[in-house]
Amino acid sequence: MSVLDDHPAKAKEFVANDERMHWHDQALWFVREKRDRTTKTIPEWETLRRYADQIKSHTMANLDKYLLEFEKNANEKGITVHFAKDAKEHNEIVHRILSENNVKKVVKSKSMLTEECHLNPYLESKGMEVIDTDLGERIVQLRNEPPSHIVLPAIHLKKQDVSDTFHEKMGTEKGNYDPTYLTRAARADLRQKFLDADAGITGVNFAIANTGGVVVCTNEGNADMGASLPKLHIACMGIEKVVPRLQDLSVFTRLLARSATGQAITSYTSHFHGPVEGGQMHIVIVDNKRTPFLQSESYKKALNCIRCGACMNTCPIYRRSGGHSYDYVIPGPIGSTLGTFRDPKKHKTLSFACTLCGSCSNVCPVKIDLDSQLYTHRQDLREKNIISNQKRLSMQFASWLMSKPALFDFVGKVARKVVPLLPKFMIYNRFNVWGKQRDIPTMPKKSFKEIYKEEFGNDK
Repeated sequence: MSVLDDHPAKAKEFVANDERMHWHDQALWFVREKRDRTTKTIPEWETLRRYADQIKSHTMANLDKYLLEFEKNANEKGITVHFAKDAKEHNEIVHRILSENNVKKVVKSKSMLTEECHLNPYLESKGMEVIDTDLGERIVQLRNEPPSHIVLPAIHLKKQDVSDTFHEKMGTEKGNYDPTYLTRAARADLRQKFLDADAGITGVNFAIANTGGVVVCTNEGNADMGASLPKLHIACMGIEKVVPRLQDLSVFTRLLARSATGQAITSYTSHFHGPVEGGQMHIVIVDNKRTPFLQSESYKKALNCIRCGACMNTCPIYRRSGGHSYDYVIPGPIGSTLGTFRDPKKHKTLSFACTLCGSCSNVCPVKIDLDSQLYTHRQDLREKNIISNQKRLSMQFASWLMSKPALFDFVGKVARKVVPLLPKFMIYNRFNVWGKQRDIPTMPKKSFKEIYKEEFGNDK
């Protein structure tokens, strides 16, 4: 594996800028705190989470039924439904639809699926202009960067970075860092893009089986513009986006925005149940290595994700290492389990980018057992002999030592006596990877077991 796929190496680059690391951490923790405050306004919050978990788990267990029901009801509303087995087929279907309609200019709302399938570069290679219309997505598109967060794509950038990018790409006033000025400049530029577009591509937050319609949640209204102004609307979704009934949607809309940004609801929760008058609507439903999750007892709940980003906002590793360090289209805890399951060799370091603190599972609105999945990935990687020899041997030694209580107690007693007397070069050297950026804490005089026995006695 190259360094390009190595989370520790990329995280090291991000944390080298100490100021950036701290404001990135604080910005995301601010969003996490907003989430906490707004969830406390709903007494039935935990009940909603439980319902969401049950609805999603039921849907994934009966996915074939609900996808066929969705296709039937969508067709009855004049929507053309396409199924794609992988990213290549998805891109080819989208391109074929656009080509048949002589499309040259496309406006696209935020869609992690199209990021996953690398749709933008594919269409651009075919001579089409593709403009991302979500402000954060537009910023990173102009910088030729991937999004670093699934809800806040440009959270890794400061307003000065955005100003410099807009000055270079759109000719805005140099050195003007006013967010309002920059937003208005982007809006004016995008408005003309909407008017000139031949087609609009959107993602899908939820697809409703018993109505055949899709729901898109945004705060900027850009998806509505892209789906309404051009006569051609293409909605792209993963197979896991379907929910059985319209009434199920109410559970998820109450959970989604509160978990994502601390809002009661997104500014726009738009329902699309057919093409615009005189136009066309197509929905492309993509597998792209999703069905294997359904066969896995350990990882199938990962498909329940509603892409709120709450696990990222709370994760102490993501907040301090940045989204680009994950080298997968979706970063953070959910991206770590999705990426490692799909390609364990390429993403073998991601499950180790976790403290196993469990905060991600605690805030997940659909109760995905993220910390348990990441722990299980470590075991799977060990069994597949994919992890590095250094990590494998250290884990084997720790397992061997901890399986011998008397020896473990003896080694601990010796270490508490000897380590404080050792010179630094014997502790902090190339063999102590953990100690490169950390100091070993002061050794206690007694072990926890000794203190426990003194406090409660041997019979407790």
